[in-house]
Amino acid sequence: MSPSVDPPALSSAAPAAGGLSRRWLYLILATALLFVLMPFLFWQSTWFGRPLTDAQIEKSLADREHPRKIQHALSQIADRILSGNPSLQASVRRWYPQVVALSASSVDELRLTAAWVMGQDNTVPEFHQALLRSVVDPHPMVRRNAALSLVRYRDATGRPVILGMLDPYVVHAPHAGTLAQRLKLGDVVNPGTLLARIQDGEQKIEVRSQVPGTLERWVAPDRANLSAGEAVVELAPSPEMVWEALRALYLVGQPEDLPAIERYALLTAPGVTAVTRGSATGMRDSIRQQAELAARAIRFRFGIQP
Repeated sequence: MSPSVDPPALSSAAPAAGGLSRRWLYLILATALLFVLMPFLFWQSTWFGRPLTDAQIEKSLADREHPRKIQHALSQIADRILSGNPSLQASVRRWYPQVVALSASSVDELRLTAAWVMGQDNTVPEFHQALLRSVVDPHPMVRRNAALSLVRYRDATGRPVILGMLDPYVVHAPHAGTLAQRLKLGDVVNPGTLLARIQDGEQKIEVRSQVPGTLERWVAPDRANLSAGEAVVELAPSPEMVWEALRALYLVGQPEDLPAIERYALLTAPGVTAVTRGSATGMRDSIRQQAELAARAIRFRFGIQP
């Protein structure tokens, strides 16, 4: 006789196995959902193109605990100014005093964003006056945004800053100590990129870039003992910064700026940075063409023969 099987035991085991399978299925689905949801939430929280209502802009501008929300609101104000829609343009004028106030914020990112926004409406005297203060800001990106925005007012006050955008940017040691290089030549950097660390006893001080560019030359060798303020590394300007500077010099450039501009018209001439020579073909062509246009405009304005 074959051994008997207890039917209740068999029937109770089947649901248990089925329940376990369902739990694993739910766990897998939940994990997959997180893989989709988390990048979306991160993108939504960092992308400034998401439209905001008037109430959301008002709330974000008042949120001093979350600077990125303020940046988002500022970006939306700029988008409305640039929309070409008179109704949308008029809707943001009530926030102009807050934009001016943010140009003096203690947060670097808010000052540089405000400087950019104030260049989008060149009919506002209060923006013009605030930009004249921002063009001497301690942070280089605030100065650059302010200088470019002033060009919209036909104001060449920031011309020295714009010319500096064509040259390598030297990063200096914020503290004395022993240098530990982190990046290699040719690495592309953005504002906030960690370039190196400086060791002073038990203390480690980070050296971060404040501007975009490409690491062109270590001025100080690895493990060098540095003094505070000593040059550490040289960054070639990013192609985008060069292009923006050349566009501005088309309008406010002077005859003495021609040698700096014409380096970029030639591209292969000595003095043109490695990042421009090595950039994508389309960007190289845009830079060369913009340099030629800027040089031609300056020569025309001042009656200089080619």
